[in-house]
Amino acid sequence: FLAGFHLGLPTAVTGPYDPAHGTYGNIVAILVVLLISWLLNRGMRESMRINNAIVIVKIAIIILFVLVGIFYVKPANWQPFAPFGSKGILRGASTVFFAYLGFDVVSASAAEVKNPKKNMPIGIIGTLIVASVLYMLVAVVLTGMVHYTKLNVADPVAFALTLVHQNWTSGIISLGALAGMFTMMVTMIYSSSRLIYSIGRDGLLPKFLGKIDTSNGTPKNSLAVITVVIALLGGFVPLAQLTNLVNIGTLVAFLFVSFGIIRLRHIKELPENSGFKVPWYPVLPIVSGLLCFGMMLQLPAETWIASSIWFALGLVIYFTYGLRHSRLNDDLPK
Repeated sequence: FLAGFHLGLPTAVTGPYDPAHGTYGNIVAILVVLLISWLLNRGMRESMRINNAIVIVKIAIIILFVLVGIFYVKPANWQPFAPFGSKGILRGASTVFFAYLGFDVVSASAAEVKNPKKNMPIGIIGTLIVASVLYMLVAVVLTGMVHYTKLNVADPVAFALTLVHQNWTSGIISLGALAGMFTMMVTMIYSSSRLIYSIGRDGLLPKFLGKIDTSNGTPKNSLAVITVVIALLGGFVPLAQLTNLVNIGTLVAFLFVSFGIIRLRHIKELPENSGFKVPWYPVLPIVSGLLCFGMMLQLPAETWIASSIWFALGLVIYFTYGLRHSRLNDDLPK
């Protein structure tokens, strides 16, 4: 995008830390994370107003691609329809599972939702349906325009439009891709800071992380910590390694949530009508947990090793600090 305006950056600051290929850090990634953090620190209402406007633009651009691209679809490009079979479909799902990260954000913002019992299920299920339909429409049109063997590029949608000489649409799609990444980052940095705030408030992490800035109602400390971590990872770790770690981390979280629901239903201290209940219990939680585990098995061995080290670090923090400082200890008999 910058190159289109003749604003090329030195190679050394355009990629992860990889001296062999002449890159030492992605300065754009770091600056974008800092910009989003500053935006979120100004207050939730202002941040979401900007985010919602960009989301509308992003969806409009997706619909534009579908409407333009459908005229260039060649059914012969869909043959064979599933070239890698069911195993390939499962492997592909595990590889792009991070694309479904945003749907748990609603649960992370429960404390700021009006009538969460009603609105949270609508938010999660509604966005899940809309996004899934858009994903499928784009996949059908894209693979109909260009045979899948030619789509192993960084920008497949723009590439497909360029092949059919729709360069003006390709440029707009590139802007839409940037908008999509921006809104995703706003959503995830927001939800991550709220998650760390909640854990700090419960005593499982240092208490300063569970404090709210009274001037604008944002968890300033947890947002600062999350910003530093994301900026370092995004700036210096290769994208392929990051996506695999995010995939397995998300699958582990969803796995625990799925099977954790079974345990929660048997805790008598929880009020019966305290919130939304998962339907088709216990079949749906079990199927969900097994599918998550099945997709985890499709990820490479190095991802399992890295995630095991990360998970072990979390256990060390929990048993050395969280377990002793948890607010649940206040409710136990002395």
